[in-house]
Amino acid sequence: MSMDDESPVDGLMSRLSLIEDQPLETRAAAFTQIHDQLQQQLEGKDAFSRNG
Repeated sequence: MSMDDESPVDGLMSRLSLIEDQPLETRAAAFTQIHDQLQQQLEGKDAFSRNG
């Protein structure tokens, strides 16, 4: 499977795995970034379903 064939879940799991190997302060910032990205995606879909 190439990187282009990677599912969103596989991509998230890969990112989480990489983050787990980092120092604590770096992990905290990286987890915050993932949280913010997921929140934006969910809120965007919620707004679309209300307006669509």
